[in-house]
Amino acid sequence: MTVTSVGFIGLGIMGRPMAGNLLRAGFLLAVWNRSRPAVDELVAAGASPADSPADAARRSQLTITMLPDSPDVEAVALGPDGVLAGAAPGSFYVDMSTVAPSVARRVAEAGRARGVGCLDAPVSGSDQGAREGTLSIMVGGEPGDLDAVRPALEALGRRIVHCGPSGMGQTVKLCNQVAGAGTLMAVCEALLLAAKAGADVGKVIEALSGGAARSWMLENLAPRIAGRDFAPGFMVRLMQKDLRLVQGLAAECGAPLAGAGLAQALLRAVEAHGGGDHGIQAMATALERLANTEIRA
Repeated sequence: MTVTSVGFIGLGIMGRPMAGNLLRAGFLLAVWNRSRPAVDELVAAGASPADSPADAARRSQLTITMLPDSPDVEAVALGPDGVLAGAAPGSFYVDMSTVAPSVARRVAEAGRARGVGCLDAPVSGSDQGAREGTLSIMVGGEPGDLDAVRPALEALGRRIVHCGPSGMGQTVKLCNQVAGAGTLMAVCEALLLAAKAGADVGKVIEALSGGAARSWMLENLAPRIAGRDFAPGFMVRLMQKDLRLVQGLAAECGAPLAGAGLAQALLRAVEAHGGGDHGIQAMATALERLANTEIRA
C-alpha cells in the first residue's frame, strides 16, 4: 500500500506544525483535536475536519497521534470512538507521543488483533524540529510496517531509527530524556557559575559551543536562558511527565538514575513557583534562586 491519506490527532505545540508538514508534502489530511482553533487553522490550509478519532482513522490509510500522556493515548487509541475502532484492517496507526513502553505494547497488541499495523514512534527535536521537519524519530514495531509509512515519517523527521519491537521506540525516547535533562542541568550550572564569577555569559556560550561541551541544549537553550526567554518549546510539566516514565522504567529494570532524579527535583522547584508551562530552560531559575543570582547576557 502506498500511503496517501493521513489522519492526525493532537494539534498542540508539536502536533500542529507536524500536521502542516504532512499537508505541504502532499498527503490528504483529516484532523481532530479536543479544541477547535488548531483544527480551523489546518482546515484553512487544506485539511478536512474529523468528527472523532475513529472518524479520522476511518478516512485514512495511516493515523498519527501526538498526545500529552499515556492515559490520553489509551483513551484515543482504545476507546469506543477511538482510532482502532475506526481503522480498517490493513491500515496503520503510529503513536508519536511519549508514553510508557507498556502502553505502546498494549496498543500494538490491540491493533494486531484488528489487523492494524501499529508503531510507537516518539520524537526528539522540540517545536523547532516539528516546524522544520527535522525531528529525530525513534520507532518500535514491525520493520515492514515502518517501510509502509516511512514516506509520511520522512515529511516529519530527518532521522528515523528502527529501535526494535513494539515499546522499544518509547524505551529509546526515555533514554533520550535522561540524556537531555542531564545535559540541560549541566548547561544551567555552567551558566550559573559564569554569572556568579562575573564572566560574560554570552562569551561563555560562544566559547563552549565550539568545544567538547557543545550540545543541542547549549546551542539552543543557553541563549534563551541568557535572554530571559522561557517561552515553551517543550514544557516543564511535560518533561516532568517524561521523567516520571523514566523512573518507572528504571524501577522495572533496576537502573539507578541519580542525575535524572536531581533534574526532577530542580524542575519541581520551577513548578512550585508557577513555571510548569514554561520551557524546560526555566530549570535555570531554580538554580538562580539557590544562588541568589540571575543569569543574563
